[in-house]
Amino acid sequence: MTKEECFYLGKIVSKYSYKGEVLVKIDADEPEIYENMESVFVSLGNNLVPFFIDKCVLHKSSLLRIRFEEVQDESAADNIMGSELYLPLKFLPKLTGNKFYYHDIIGFRLEDHVHGDIGIIQGVNDSTSQALFIAKKDNKELLIPINDEIITKVDRDTKTIHVTTPEGLVDLYLG
Repeated sequence: MTKEECFYLGKIVSKYSYKGEVLVKIDADEPEIYENMESVFVSLGNNLVPFFIDKCVLHKSSLLRIRFEEVQDESAADNIMGSELYLPLKFLPKLTGNKFYYHDIIGFRLEDHVHGDIGIIQGVNDSTSQALFIAKKDNKELLIPINDEIITKVDRDTKTIHVTTPEGLVDLYLG
């Protein structure tokens, strides 16, 4: 299993008990849906290693308290401290309507209600305060903000995202 076949679930942030339990900060809107996991992949070095779960409960709002079968004491917990957890993409909850996962919309066409086809989504830049579609049109790169005011419809059947871009934005790139 490679990271490309998985999604980032969270990171081990602290030890919880002397019996090797750890707290994992979950990167999800609904962390409670991950309480019944049987296993996860733990990133150790350049490898994803499967770890089986004895016990997993929600701890406060976005933390999971996990006891792994392979981790029975504090020193074993120290060895995985700070590690990232991953799950196979097939375990992502299905999204509907205008919600989407960034990896799902690569290759979708952006259709602006004024300018028409404004490019094919090549990726998403989420390292800025505002996530951006990275689209290509006629060898030009466009950066279009991802937010509810701009996205009017996500059509999975035609692989098209309909947008209403702010006036002048598309002209900056294609004008």
